Amino acid sequence: MTTNQNTKFLVGGAVIVLALAYLIYTGVTQSAVYFITPSELAAAAVAGKAYRLGGMVVAGSVHWNPASLDLQFALTDGKGRVPVRHTGTPPDLFGEGRGAVVEGAWTPEGYFKATLIMAKHSENYQAPHGDPSSAAYEEMIRALQRRAPR
Repeated sequence: MTTNQNTKFLVGGAVIVLALAYLIYTGVTQSAVYFITPSELAAAAVAGKAYRLGGMVVAGSVHWNPASLDLQFALTDGKGRVPVRHTGTPPDLFGEGRGAVVEGAWTPEGYFKATLIMAKHSENYQAPHGDPSSAAYEEMIRALQRRAPR
């Protein structure tokens, strides 16, 4: 092999490695789900801006009208509380004292208008629910508070 062929081989290999690294990076960053907490939203809410908001559903705050499909509830991270409204049926795993992530926008009227409610679980993890004084509920609130601001 000549020096010219070796150079072409190295350049071609480097291009392939860089292309693979880029594909892996974009795949990982696009699959990550980022959300803001209720206290972060309260600190810098912009009416009309789209957000992904995550927190715990406040016990006693869920009101659902099956006739109009109007759902109202509040999310908290232990520091802030945000009223949320959604039109549609809530997911099966949605409930008071459980974690939820909603997508939507902050309204000028002072509530979060959700277009999507996400409730996801795995076989190994179950969101704490029930009594807000339980250890699992308190641990979830602490985990939300430890989240590093973006």
